[in-house]
Amino acid sequence: MIGAGTYEIGDGGPMQSIPSGPSRANPTRLLGKPGATPKLVGIAGTHRVLNLDGSSNVEIGNLEVTDNSDCVYKHPDPAAACAGSMPWARVGLYARASSNVWLHDLDIHGLAARGINAGGLRDWTVERVKLNRNGTAGWDGNIGDGGSNSGRIVLREVEIAWNGCGERVATGAPWACWAQQTGGYGDGLGTTDTGGQWLIQDAFVHHNTSDGLDLRYMDGADATRVTLRRIHAVANAGNQVKVKGNSLIENSVLVGNCSYFKHKFFMTDRDLCRADGSTLQLVMTGHDTAIVRHNTISGEGAVQIGHSEGNPTDRIQVRNNLVIGSPYYLRPDNLTAFSGGRTWAITSYAGNIAWHVRDCPGDTVCDQNPHLANMTLAAFDAQPLAGSPASGKAGAVPCGKAPIR
Repeated sequence: MIGAGTYEIGDGGPMQSIPSGPSRANPTRLLGKPGATPKLVGIAGTHRVLNLDGSSNVEIGNLEVTDNSDCVYKHPDPAAACAGSMPWARVGLYARASSNVWLHDLDIHGLAARGINAGGLRDWTVERVKLNRNGTAGWDGNIGDGGSNSGRIVLREVEIAWNGCGERVATGAPWACWAQQTGGYGDGLGTTDTGGQWLIQDAFVHHNTSDGLDLRYMDGADATRVTLRRIHAVANAGNQVKVKGNSLIENSVLVGNCSYFKHKFFMTDRDLCRADGSTLQLVMTGHDTAIVRHNTISGEGAVQIGHSEGNPTDRIQVRNNLVIGSPYYLRPDNLTAFSGGRTWAITSYAGNIAWHVRDCPGDTVCDQNPHLANMTLAAFDAQPLAGSPASGKAGAVPCGKAPIR
């Protein structure tokens, strides 16, 4: 139990891993005391403030994790780059070959590189965790060999924002945002090849300098699955959400204003709306089922719901969504498409409403203004106004909760 206060972590040497607990029911627990939120501050360029390399049966909670420098690791601008004398740290939490872990009530922010760098996980639960303003990524799953995950990987009530940006220590403001064209990265959450049954729900994923949630590298195995529920993803510079294999995306608001960073910080034109900027991208592998239902989707990428790869054994079901198009950012003389891409999957549509899109698949209703509170990308508000044709259109959903707004 850690009392209130600020604690410097790191002297330039390797940090010891947290010892594993004897069992899942009896974990090692590292917690801030009730009523206190101790701050762990990485210094001296330490690679990891919290180290779970080989650690299993662990609970970590009620902590703030950061460093004490504005710098960004390997940034091309010398004014933003880290130097040895600065009180900076590379990674907030590192994990490898780690199972049965519960992270909760953590604020991981302002690290020079990654908030979390973790792979090779099994049965992790992450609740009420913020991953904001970390210099290259919020959660980077690339740990080298052995990075595939398994079991249940659950994230609930998380915020993942402004990653690919530095953080001003004095004010908490983002700055020095950069992405792939200048040597950065910028995903909110991204993995390497991975398995597992992923559940991400009640998540606010916004203003990351590449993709918001990048689950493009799921392995496509029959037992692998991604469920995204009540996701609010907005203003990420690439795709708002990208998944591969079996998936369910429901009750979410995805707003692809992927040009948000135009003329801001160190972002280049080629960083904006990358990968066609599709708001939701589905990648199929054969014998997959992807279900997209009860969502509000809008954006300025080439396609609102993109799909690629796979074969005729795949099924994509698009049900009871509201899709609102815009001029395509990279070709503003064209409207964005409702759905499209290069896939051999059998795709079906039912009960959808669309507005200002260049295609109208299936029985989609495309000639009725949906009348939402605000349909501009910069200030999108998915609340239907009185008389909206979207009100009451979709049936009840099994979870019984309203979509996040």
